[in-house]
Amino acid sequence: MTDKLKIGIIGSGGIARGHARAYKNLEHVEVVAVADIVPGRAESFIKAQGLDGARAFTDHRELLEFGVDAVSICTPNVAHHETSIDALNAGVHVLVEKPMAVTLEQAIDMVRTAKRTGRLLSVGFQPRYDPNMQMIKEIVRSGQLGTVYYVETGGGRRRGMPGGTFIRKDLAGAGAMADIGCYSLDMALNALGYPKPLSVSASTYNYFGTSPKYHPEADRFEVEDFGVALVRLEGGITLLFKISWAMHMDSLGATMFLGTDAGLKVTPAGSGPWSGVWDGGVGSITLYHDLFGQHTETPIPVKRHQIDIFAEKVYDFVRAVQEGGPAPIPGDEILYNQAIIDGVLRSAESGREVEIEIPEI
Repeated sequence: MTDKLKIGIIGSGGIARGHARAYKNLEHVEVVAVADIVPGRAESFIKAQGLDGARAFTDHRELLEFGVDAVSICTPNVAHHETSIDALNAGVHVLVEKPMAVTLEQAIDMVRTAKRTGRLLSVGFQPRYDPNMQMIKEIVRSGQLGTVYYVETGGGRRRGMPGGTFIRKDLAGAGAMADIGCYSLDMALNALGYPKPLSVSASTYNYFGTSPKYHPEADRFEVEDFGVALVRLEGGITLLFKISWAMHMDSLGATMFLGTDAGLKVTPAGSGPWSGVWDGGVGSITLYHDLFGQHTETPIPVKRHQIDIFAEKVYDFVRAVQEGGPAPIPGDEILYNQAIIDGVLRSAESGREVEIEIPEI
């Protein structure tokens, strides 16, 4: 291969730095353009990241006209939809950061556009590249647990509330549920084979974010910092999903898969106020049996890997583009993840259970 894959980065905030570093490590790949709506930010990013020769734009549409093969979309959540649609319609492959979009309708539009244009739409869930996550999926899908009927997932930071664009509803769309909750959902749903969600009953709160005692931007805090949801999935599976940015507790507990033959318990890695969610890795995995009156617990060795899982998602996206393969983390799969978050927000606002309706794509 002699021609270099031309990459554009849309949005030049903190998350974009990880994308730039990963692309720079790849042969036959070049970041040729960066776009940011804030004047001067794209130029500063190009200089800081050593992207020599890259062009700077304040309008992502100009970047697309400049001519790129693929883009990383690293904007605030509210812009994921428009920038993805514009890129796909321009014939450009898309790696969009999580969460996929703000609403279910936006996510549906993105998937339909990717299908119509024949371009890749991949979503940035780097925990999938943790070998422990892959092992969990293999155990669940192998049938060792029998019929899985109940899953409990989620995570809790004790004092891990962000600020800025993350707490503005007009920019983020949602708070903890979308920011870190999407990781917990992907962990569970991916292991199960992404069954279709049918209904959600949820409650959300923001007692900590709106309190000056706990947050320096309390007067601008508009999203949820805690949420819990009961989700009914296709196949008779019940999912309990809970997440927090802040709480007076050390943990919201482990992820559990209950099956008719065995159970699987997974704890997150790390300790401290910012730990306890699935973007931080796996701490332990245990297989449980109760057979003929005997209880057994089998610890499964956790793999302490040295790979950069964030970079791996970028590398995998590039491979798919270069080889003409399918999207590594396809939008039509993450559509179900987005549907649950959308259902959580609708249910919490209405104070009742809501149905999830996903049309045929």
